[in-house]
Amino acid sequence: MADKFNITRRDFLNGVALSLTAGTSLSPLGALASTTASAAGYYPPGLTGLRGSHIGSFEIAHAVAMAGTRFGQPEEQTDATYDLVVVGGGISGLAAAYFYLQQAGAGKKVLIIDNHDDFGGHAKRNEFQAGDQELIGYGGSQTLQSPGQYSPQAAQLLRDIGIYPDRFYDYFDRSFAADRDLRSAIHFSHEAYGKDQTFLNAMGGWRDQPNLEDATKTLSDYPISDQSRTAFARLLGSEENYLAGMSNEEKVELLRGISYSDFLRKYVGMTEEVVTIIRDMIKGYWGMGWDAVSALAAWRMEQPGTQGLEIEAEADPLMSSEEPYIFHFPDGNAGVARSLVRQLVPDAVPGSTMEDLVTSKVDYSMLDRKGNGARIRLNATAVDVRHTPDQGHVDVTYVRGSKTERVRGRHVIMACYNTIVPYIVSEVPAEQREAIESVQKLPLVYINIAIRNWRAFADLGYHSIYIPQSSLMHSFGLDFPVSMGDYAFTSEPDQPTVLHGTFVPTTPDQGLNQREQNRLGQKRLYEMSFDDFETRILRQLDGALGVGGFDIERDISAITVNRWPHGYADEYNELIDPPDFGPDKGPHIAGRAQIGRISIANSDSQAYAYVDGAIDAAWRAINEQVNL
Repeated sequence: MADKFNITRRDFLNGVALSLTAGTSLSPLGALASTTASAAGYYPPGLTGLRGSHIGSFEIAHAVAMAGTRFGQPEEQTDATYDLVVVGGGISGLAAAYFYLQQAGAGKKVLIIDNHDDFGGHAKRNEFQAGDQELIGYGGSQTLQSPGQYSPQAAQLLRDIGIYPDRFYDYFDRSFAADRDLRSAIHFSHEAYGKDQTFLNAMGGWRDQPNLEDATKTLSDYPISDQSRTAFARLLGSEENYLAGMSNEEKVELLRGISYSDFLRKYVGMTEEVVTIIRDMIKGYWGMGWDAVSALAAWRMEQPGTQGLEIEAEADPLMSSEEPYIFHFPDGNAGVARSLVRQLVPDAVPGSTMEDLVTSKVDYSMLDRKGNGARIRLNATAVDVRHTPDQGHVDVTYVRGSKTERVRGRHVIMACYNTIVPYIVSEVPAEQREAIESVQKLPLVYINIAIRNWRAFADLGYHSIYIPQSSLMHSFGLDFPVSMGDYAFTSEPDQPTVLHGTFVPTTPDQGLNQREQNRLGQKRLYEMSFDDFETRILRQLDGALGVGGFDIERDISAITVNRWPHGYADEYNELIDPPDFGPDKGPHIAGRAQIGRISIANSDSQAYAYVDGAIDAAWRAINEQVNL
């Protein structure tokens, strides 16, 4: 099916099968690195196809961790000695480099290495050209969540790099959907429900909440039984105390120990049809369906059936924040990463403000230039990190292209994917290794689709669409309406824009907890090719929007699939973890213990999947090192 459609694909290595075992030649990896950051035309944000953990970014690490491949340490250093070497060029690694230079003083030399072809880690920027119009989307880390709650260090870093969150009150058009009478929709697919049908979402969405009358009316069209329609309508308007007679302590304990899906079944009396429709609506927030998230979390998020329970419990500080969800660059938190790079390597990122940053083009040839105080080396995968015999430095061996190279640093920050650390840092004690491996990152895919117009959305009256029991995207819709600097979000239906879709590979309602589902999801993502994604994306768009006149051959300009098998940091889940576990308590504290001149900084080490968690981890790690 995919070959039928005229979709732009510039991911030239998509579908190439690479494997590394002990003794194999590195020649295939040489081909991967044939286009280097110093080459003319090197510009990763403009690549489409399969991105995120792209081909060439993970094979070496998998060979080390899964196949036990070992790469010999070069006898001679292949580069100079640096004051600081950072393994991982995401926000945490970039922030660590910034904090170090800020605290250690002028004249220090820093090297950042990263296994991807772009900096930013999960904060990934996607660009498209639709006719003569440039479109920008986010391929990972999304938004500055509740910046008013940031630590003093994280808040100061934003100011230092020129990011002022209050300006987003002007840049984010919060009335975009209401001004155009656009609502949240739900799509019942042919695959799951026997026929493609799209209706108003009775439960609403984050940009709108339908009134009870509208919700009850639209339920009459849903392809479910009369019993389920009646139950669903009762649920949406319910303020009943389904736990009447229990003490507050008993209610909280029960809700913490049962999934919201099971609560709806056992205590609210919902049918399986209703539970299944509701189940996946939370995936965009939790990275998991309600079958693996507690009913207490549902109460904190004011979900139907929980509002009459009359309980007192600790609130979710993010959900209870009065700050709106608007602190979003057009490229998501890639804007933060680019701001940090502008500070570290000023010649690489033109301009001086958060506004001109949006349309600035990074000169990748400047990132690893000799003479820079800070250098960023892409397409370089660390394979061995160890102290020198005198403990005065740390040697970092990495693979770049077909070569194994070695650099030395007085200090090293491991700001990479946390679970790889014990495989490349042999000095990690067994207890620390066990703590690191006790958590499991969430697999996630962010899909950006450049379309030549959004007339179908306007004619149907929808801005976003939720798809229950989906085989791929569980939701997609018009991107965040942010205009800043010289970049303007679409204002008219006949203009090009970006659709953003989310796919979280779960295995629901089979008795598997969050981490068990995560492991299966990671495996599933690595097995999927771009064609697998593209075929299903096109089918979903056709099924949901075809009735509004959307033509997948005519209206789609390009597709970028940002695949993250090791996606966002694993936050503790009270359904399976002790209730007092959180950023300040849990195995991750032991997992991030300093190892001499090696410190660990990444959002995993904070058990907190947000930008400020990554920044706070960098602050902690750098202070461990500068105080040596």
